[in-house]
Amino acid sequence: MGMDGRRRASLALSLNFLALILAVTALTTSYWCEGTRKVVKPFCEGPLTTKQSFCIRFNSSNINDTRLVQYIWETGDDKYLMRKFHTGIWFSCEQNANMTGETCRRFLHIAPLNERGVLWLCIVAECLYILLLATGGILMSIEVCHFGNVIDGLKLNAFAAILTVLSGLLGMVAHMMFTTAFQLTVSLGPEDWKPQTWDYSWSYILAWSSFTACMASAVTTINRYTKTILEFKHKRRNIEKNLKIKQKLLELYSPEQVWDMYISSLPSAAEELHHLSSNGRKRSDTSIFLDLNELPDAQGEEHC
Repeated sequence: MGMDGRRRASLALSLNFLALILAVTALTTSYWCEGTRKVVKPFCEGPLTTKQSFCIRFNSSNINDTRLVQYIWETGDDKYLMRKFHTGIWFSCEQNANMTGETCRRFLHIAPLNERGVLWLCIVAECLYILLLATGGILMSIEVCHFGNVIDGLKLNAFAAILTVLSGLLGMVAHMMFTTAFQLTVSLGPEDWKPQTWDYSWSYILAWSSFTACMASAVTTINRYTKTILEFKHKRRNIEKNLKIKQKLLELYSPEQVWDMYISSLPSAAEELHHLSSNGRKRSDTSIFLDLNELPDAQGEEHC
């Protein structure tokens, strides 16, 4: 049972560290959501030596000459660019106009004013989630490396389980708040940011995977704590049962009971002794009388 408990503790610790790594990675990256934006192509500048697909070309390179009639060759969707973007809790980055490099903005400044409070709560909850998760991992590490009193290990186990469950709940709330804030930003955000298409990305998957690993660690820790408590209760019942049996045996063969049995047996022994003494006296009297009667008369005369 000790090896089984040690394995459970190691499994809970491994899941806790995995959840911590995934949570930190998700928080520090900006790939929670990604998609594309439909943007009008800018005008091409300078001499056009090669055909460029990310800007609008004219029939003449001298676009400042008002005497020339300029023609635009792009029509329909050719006038638009599909620029990729990705968004996290901290930043939202978008491709530049020339499709090389990125321009990043703080997502807190992009979100609507009435949703910035929710986003701040999301940031605080994510930080608390990581902090409680790290604290629970430290307590689990101390418990695994602790070879002292079993009661102290159980206390550490209980505190680690409570902190891990609380961190998991905070992480779940934080992820849900970000999801709500992002969806509202898509609907009510500025026009120069609204995406054409979007979907959740790998950082979002890492965040929910961290929550799953965190709750698995909490369940494993609680299961180990409960199993240890039940084992103690079972051993205590067995010890109490053995003590009761020994006490009954001691009561059954106690010195007081033996002394009472001895005292209660004394009157019968005295009666038997008295009966034996009286029978012996009668026998002796009769024997004396018989001996006197059997004496010859001559001896009686001589005696006189």
